[in-house]
Amino acid sequence: MPETEVRIALRIPGDWSHPRELIERLPLGFRITADTLVLPDGTEVEFIPMQADDRFPDIFESSCRRPATRQELEIVGRYTVNILLAGPGGSPASVATMMQAAAAIISAGGAGVFIDNSGLAHGGELWTQMTDDGSSDALSFAFVSIICGEQQVYTMGMHVLGFPDLIMRRSDADANEDAIIEVIRYVAGNDKPIGDGHLLADENGPRFQTVAVPCSDFEPGSPMHNPFGSLKLVNIKEMELGN
Repeated sequence: MPETEVRIALRIPGDWSHPRELIERLPLGFRITADTLVLPDGTEVEFIPMQADDRFPDIFESSCRRPATRQELEIVGRYTVNILLAGPGGSPASVATMMQAAAAIISAGGAGVFIDNSGLAHGGELWTQMTDDGSSDALSFAFVSIICGEQQVYTMGMHVLGFPDLIMRRSDADANEDAIIEVIRYVAGNDKPIGDGHLLADENGPRFQTVAVPCSDFEPGSPMHNPFGSLKLVNIKEMELGN
């Protein structure tokens, strides 16, 4: 397996009483074989029904970036099966394809989506809106989580889009709560790759310089492992003061 291969894994809970109920409610052009969801353009996504467990409803609700609707949470609370969709990632186009695949299962009665690659969850209504939007902002909002630690703020999930994750000092993030969001949007919406030594600026001039560091938190094979590594955002002013 190539080091840079990325697999997207999505879990979609539903309360279907029989597989036929899911199949009959799929949007026009989608179909299911024994282990594959086939999209209207012929793209195949791995399709694995998974047994329900008691812990998932709480995990789903606590992982939602925005609160799911009451109806969505009620379905999660009584769900009978988790539909796992798995397919290649590593680019915005592949992410958009996986979003469309999951949206089809939601249209057929799925309550929402839990993303193994970032630990984020979204209610079905929001997921459908983001899929219809399809912009780089929508894709990054859907897949990239932001974790606030005592010393650092960092992202998880940028690899599904084909980018390194981002690391920022907590003090820099506290000084501007939107700073890391702005960088995520810049990286996700940029046609040119952003790597080691890149300068990030605003109307006041350069703000950060990127420093490449490896992904050390998750081993290869983990859905959260980023084979593209991470970019540490170093404050330019503090670099100048250090010199």
